[in-house]
Amino acid sequence: QLQLVESGGGLVQPGGSLRLSCAASGFGFSDYTVTWYRQRPGEERELVAQISAVGRSTLYSDPVRGRFTVSRDNTKNMVWLQMVNLKPEDTAVYLCQARTGLDTAWGQGTQVTVSS
Repeated sequence: QLQLVESGGGLVQPGGSLRLSCAASGFGFSDYTVTWYRQRPGEERELVAQISAVGRSTLYSDPVRGRFTVSRDNTKNMVWLQMVNLKPEDTAVYLCQARTGLDTAWGQGTQVTVSS
């Protein structure tokens, strides 16, 4: 079964940038669609960005489109979320999910705080 570990979160000023990483261990990573979600306290989990199994297609939620970029390298079992022009409303725990038709894996999340 796939296991995921996120990293790269932290405190950044508005307008700043961060790159989140999602490292996968296990077999068959290139079969998994990977989705970044975020969750604020008291709110439902929100889809942020998604990348297809071989990386040919991506999608973004409206609040982040044009500011966030998702990418992956299946040779390294890695997915990244590059975030620029961060806003206070981007503050959340960011989680990555890897999914096939038979399996879903989640990481533990990484905190992103955007504040001056």
